[in-house]
Amino acid sequence: MKQHHDDIKHREIVFSAQPLDQASQAARLLNRIPGVESQVFASQNRISVQYHIDEHTLIELETRLQEAGFHLDNSILQKIKRALAHYCEEVHYDNRAIPEHNIKSRDIYVKVWEKHPHGDHDETPEELRRYL
Repeated sequence: MKQHHDDIKHREIVFSAQPLDQASQAARLLNRIPGVESQVFASQNRISVQYHIDEHTLIELETRLQEAGFHLDNSILQKIKRALAHYCEEVHYDNRAIPEHNIKSRDIYVKVWEKHPHGDHDETPEELRRYL
């Protein structure tokens, strides 16, 4: 499978205000996972995570955090953001399994189509068009 720059995901995980210092502890936990990098924004109760889609998903990382006792922000806005990120990652991962189009075979048909008369093709010979 071909790798692209958009295979590396950058996401934010927001925590509830209580208990305190969740963001710092969660970042330490996630930084121990190979292939995951996280940065703490403690004043905003959030962390920024970076990972490769082949190795991890946001839902997997959130599940690990919840199993470890962390409380994610469950406001409606955060729920929508998380659901959208989960959906996008699922679609992105599924689309990677689709083979790329063979450009060369398409180009052959394009060249044939360009030479093939179609549309409003006037069958009058070129020399007669000037005199009519």
